[in-house]
Amino acid sequence: MSKTFCSLTVLSIASLIQQTTQQNDLSLSNFASRFSSCKMYTKEFDNCIKKALNDVRPWFKTGLPELNIAPFDPFFAKEVIQKRGGRNLNYKLRLTDVFERGWTVSEVTKFKYNPELNSVRYTQFFPEKYLEGAYEMETQMGQLSRMQNKGVWNMTLYNYMQTTTISRPKDAKNLKVRIEVDKIGNMDLHISNLLRGRNVLEGIMDRIINASWRPGFAVIRPLINDIVSTAFTDIFNKAFNNLNIYAILPSP
Repeated sequence: MSKTFCSLTVLSIASLIQQTTQQNDLSLSNFASRFSSCKMYTKEFDNCIKKALNDVRPWFKTGLPELNIAPFDPFFAKEVIQKRGGRNLNYKLRLTDVFERGWTVSEVTKFKYNPELNSVRYTQFFPEKYLEGAYEMETQMGQLSRMQNKGVWNMTLYNYMQTTTISRPKDAKNLKVRIEVDKIGNMDLHISNLLRGRNVLEGIMDRIINASWRPGFAVIRPLINDIVSTAFTDIFNKAFNNLNIYAILPSP
């Protein structure tokens, strides 16, 4: 066995050990090091941040206690409420104890910082995203009696892409978050007690929903965008509203 081969083998093993050690080091300093080259107001900033966000995915499950940032995977929302009203239909949807999983395997594909609007906009791809929680629904159609229903639900999205815009308008105290669904490759959605315990009919309805959701998706997309944006406005404000970005980014 040649000395050259032995040297290359030792170097390869040492490099592997170093990479493994870095991956297992979930300290704030190691997290911040991924952003150390990302200087604001430079042409490289957007691509640098995009790469850094993908590099720090191991921290999504742990969060950053030093910065009071809770884990990102799963995200949790205690309550999300959506209300809609019209001449013939009124409803109130209350989602509780909502968990969203899949951020650790997601990938940021685009990132853009706009200093004039004080906003960032990024696109994110999820091979698989899983959500679950409980729901309460109140509906009223015309002069009919109000109907109430509740149960649990779960949804899996495959090859899913979304675009998130985070901004802080001038003189505003809180962040504003807008999430838009760009693409869904496929979806599995299951809702319990949809027909108030009529198990056979609920099974049929479940199959119909999952086989034919695409034609109606254009109609419900704005409702999904709205309810997801509401949830993440609360989540992101708790995580990032008081964050000193220069605890992570180099000073400009």
